[in-house]
Amino acid sequence: QVQLAESGGGSVQAGGSLRLSCAVSGIRFSSNCMGWFRQAPGKEREGVANIHTGGGSTDYADSVKGRFTISQDNAKNTVYLQMNSLKPEDTAMYYCAADESWAPCATIETMTVTMDHWGAGTQVTVSS
Repeated sequence: QVQLAESGGGSVQAGGSLRLSCAVSGIRFSSNCMGWFRQAPGKEREGVANIHTGGGSTDYADSVKGRFTISQDNAKNTVYLQMNSLKPEDTAMYYCAADESWAPCATIETMTVTMDHWGAGTQVTVSS
């Protein structure tokens, strides 16, 4: 059974930092695409960052480039999202997702449709 468990969300003031974690079980972790997504109230879910665990290549949404960093720990089957310089507009439910195929990651804009498994999400709230 595939499980993705996010943690690390919370409430911070603008300019602060949070690190989200996504613990993965039930799938091969070392050769697939993992993504972080977010959804704010009343808005569509959007891709934030992705990483291919086979080679470590990463990509980011323009809105988070230079502020967020996605990384992996193969020994722990965990993907992280380090979020710095947080802004109120980063407030959203954050989800991690996994693509079970061995294909390269899709683009940030299209990777939603390639994901096979999703976590339940963790809330991030940034106050001004």
